[in-house]
Amino acid sequence: MWKFLPKLLLLLLLAFPATLIVKGPMVSAQDLTEDEEAEAVDEDVVDDVTAEDEDDEAEVEDDDNAELTEDKDEEEEEASVGEVKASPNADTTILFVKGEDFPANNIVKFLLGFTNKGSENFIVESLDASFRYPQDYQFYIQNFTALQLGIVVPASRQATFEYSFIPAEPMGGRPFGLVINLNYKDSNGNVFQDAVFNQTVTITEKEDGLDGETIFMYVFLSGLGLLVVVGLHQLLESRKRRRPAPKVEMGTSSHNDVDLSWIPQETLNQINKASPRRSPRKRSQKRSAGSDE
Repeated sequence: MWKFLPKLLLLLLLAFPATLIVKGPMVSAQDLTEDEEAEAVDEDVVDDVTAEDEDDEAEVEDDDNAELTEDKDEEEEEASVGEVKASPNADTTILFVKGEDFPANNIVKFLLGFTNKGSENFIVESLDASFRYPQDYQFYIQNFTALQLGIVVPASRQATFEYSFIPAEPMGGRPFGLVINLNYKDSNGNVFQDAVFNQTVTITEKEDGLDGETIFMYVFLSGLGLLVVVGLHQLLESRKRRRPAPKVEMGTSSHNDVDLSWIPQETLNQINKASPRRSPRKRSQKRSAGSDE
């Protein structure tokens, strides 16, 4: 018995480390599997939270879109309610007397026909016209005075109205939006408005007659021509003044009426002796002596 005891101890010592080595990897493997399962659980939780957040955001966006759609619908309903339209039981026609020509600073006249096709009376209240900015018809360029009518048009009857306006002169040569509105109501008090004419037209410039620019140009050219004439006249006059006067020599022989009494007699004698010509005084004396003889 005692002989086998050392061998048993040796076997136990050899077997115990082997069991530790075998159990160690198994424990580590179990630990790893547990960690992986925990991580997987955490990932599932995170995915669930992310999905819930996305669902919440989607719900919020859907709510916002629904609110915006409701707001737009309300605005459209308000606009449709506030906008005044024409009555289906009325018909309008327009005729420009001189055609669709709109000269600046000149009268434009048109006739407006109104037909009551319904069974109730219509009261035509006013007729107005205005020029608008072509890119934005809400911006007024020239607003004309409204024509107050107050005329009752019975059922199945017609009426014609005349209206005229004058486009401003600075608007010539440019396009503008012309809006002509007819305002009326029925016997129940319902208000209607018909845009009889709503188009872009071109204001033409007035060619006949003289405008201010042409008159100013003619006056300026006339003044310039007058200044040129005056300048040339002054130049010629200044040249004439600068020319020296011609010298005229007057001889003593042709003038017998020269008074020499103020010259002393001695001086005259010396002059007569120095000059072979005789003095005019002696010649006159001799002539007088000859005539006496």
